[in-house]
Amino acid sequence: MIPSYDPNDTEAGLKLLEDLTSNAEAIQEQVLHEILSQNSGTQYLRAFLDGESDKNLQSFKNKVPVVNYDDIKPFIQRIADGESSDIVSVQPITELLTSSGTSAGKPKLMPSTAKELDRKTFFYSMLVPVMNKYVNGLDEGKGMYLLFIKPEIKTPSGLMARPVLTSYYKSQHFRNRPFNKYNIYTSPDQTILCQDSKQSMYCQLLCGLVQRSHVLRVGAVFASAFLRAVKFLEDHYKELCADIRTGTITSWITDSACRDSVLSILEGPNQELADEIESECAEKSWEGILRRLWPKAKYVEVIVTGSMAQYIPTLEFYSGGLPLVSTMYASSECYFGINLNPLCDPSDVSYTLLPNMAYFEFLPVDDKSHEEIHFASQSNAEDDDSIKEDLIVDLVNVEVGRYYEIVITTFTGLYRYRVGDILKVTGFYNKAPQFRFVERRNVVLSIDTDKTSEEDLLNAVTQAKLNHLQQPSSLLLTEYTSYADTSSIPGHYVLFWELKPRYNNDPPKLDDKTMEKCCSEVEDRLDYVYRRCRNKDKSIGPLEIRVVSLGTFDLLMDFCVSQGSSVNQYKTPRCVKSGGALEILDSRVIGRFFSQRVPQWEPLGLDS
Repeated sequence: MIPSYDPNDTEAGLKLLEDLTSNAEAIQEQVLHEILSQNSGTQYLRAFLDGESDKNLQSFKNKVPVVNYDDIKPFIQRIADGESSDIVSVQPITELLTSSGTSAGKPKLMPSTAKELDRKTFFYSMLVPVMNKYVNGLDEGKGMYLLFIKPEIKTPSGLMARPVLTSYYKSQHFRNRPFNKYNIYTSPDQTILCQDSKQSMYCQLLCGLVQRSHVLRVGAVFASAFLRAVKFLEDHYKELCADIRTGTITSWITDSACRDSVLSILEGPNQELADEIESECAEKSWEGILRRLWPKAKYVEVIVTGSMAQYIPTLEFYSGGLPLVSTMYASSECYFGINLNPLCDPSDVSYTLLPNMAYFEFLPVDDKSHEEIHFASQSNAEDDDSIKEDLIVDLVNVEVGRYYEIVITTFTGLYRYRVGDILKVTGFYNKAPQFRFVERRNVVLSIDTDKTSEEDLLNAVTQAKLNHLQQPSSLLLTEYTSYADTSSIPGHYVLFWELKPRYNNDPPKLDDKTMEKCCSEVEDRLDYVYRRCRNKDKSIGPLEIRVVSLGTFDLLMDFCVSQGSSVNQYKTPRCVKSGGALEILDSRVIGRFFSQRVPQWEPLGLDS
């Protein structure tokens, strides 16, 4: 199921894509047959299937239930604790991939095998011919891609649990990858694999600046990470230029592998280059800075779909007209599909699912607009679990214009697993459907890799209210909502609170210390990934509470009703995105408060 081809051969890659998409139905049946043939003897599948006679599509659909993470968590936890992989997979589980979603405050764990790295390597190689089809000359220079690893967790069994990209970058598939003239990076592997994210960022930017005349494309995995790099460059460009000018590297870069690899690229002092870069960075406006610093760059490659779409205006400001390219759709659970029209407008990005990556099924979701789905998922999370399994459809049977939640069966031990992504079918490429990513089910806030649900937010706000508002302030929290503020780098969560005194209707008296404690308390109660982003990655800024005057949420309701909401069914949205709603809330702010400390976080073992 993993075809081999030379990624330097664009014609062969495009032909392979034609074959995969033209034969999507047959390949899907073959994928499921292979998965069941390998794993029907696992403890998990034996509970539903009756040996050889059940290795077919209909038995699988009739007998194996559609599940979510809470259903499969006990099986994966047993493997993490040291039991045999054959609970879910005949192939040995070699590591556990940490999802950006969380369960009970800890990262979700997804099983993975050594063979799965071959599948991911194939997936990455399929991106190359697509880009070559639309952009000429990518073999004549380098990509300045800023890639980073994240902290790892050691499970009681000794298996490592880590984010999917950290797994790939640390694997031999990446470190000993065959030469590919289309994928040469300015960053040495030693800088990508540096444990200290600040040192890694500095060294990768320094290498990208030194090689600026060779850079044909710039980017990072997520838009948020790339914008943090731009902000880092803005804060450190004088120091970076000083290193280029002298041919040395600043003393606070203490990672010896980083130092040695960067010094080999610096190759001595370069006064002229340092002056050119410093002159561009010293301009009053940084509009178009990416095109000015890397004049040969043809595009910016970052994911700008889903929650990352909020960064598009800022990216466009810095890019100077360079296309924003989202190439792929993937997750910890599975790599799904690629964008076959990479130079399209960011709002039009659709992904074509590759039928050999996993077995795909789809749960229909009510045909509603993006915004309507978003508010429905906030107001009644129980609705998501009421979808009837008998409505589930296969990959090739989805309908254009319909919304679906994706369900996967993988080679690594996930069976009919609800990923939680809501997708809209936008068309077909040959026999393979194309999807626009709409949103994560039940997620209301996201800045980076964090995904905060309405329930998580409610629990955090409730604890802050109980611990800091009732005594000594005697204030009542009458309503709240939130939004992800990405106007600054890094972005941060904003909570709008309407407060009133417990014993009268006077304007509330706000104590700075009390409100700052509320901010910190909310952060302390948010999940593992949020706290890691705040504490370790520095990819989210301090949480902010904006207190609004009494009656503000009545005005918000009036606005929502005027936009078409039913007054009888109206529920305060726990996250707002429309400009009109934000204008109402911001116009009535009477106090702003920020968390004064980072929440506690450390990569503890999962048994702790």
